[in-house]
Amino acid sequence: MTTESAFHNKYSLVKGAARRARQLQSGAAPLIVAKSMKACRVAQDEIEQGHVKFVLPVQLVEPPLILPN
Repeated sequence: MTTESAFHNKYSLVKGAARRARQLQSGAAPLIVAKSMKACRVAQDEIEQGHVKFVLPVQLVEPPLILPN
């Protein structure tokens, strides 16, 4: 499984798969027809096939507050 295109590191892949597995366990419909019934494996397969995307939030950087002397 290559993760370079969808996830910027292995930690993000694990977090994304865990989040999707929780959704599946809570009743969300699978996006693929999977061989496995285990939510974690289904989530990994969905990510591998490109059905689940991981979006990095935009970090807002506030400019430093300059106080008059």
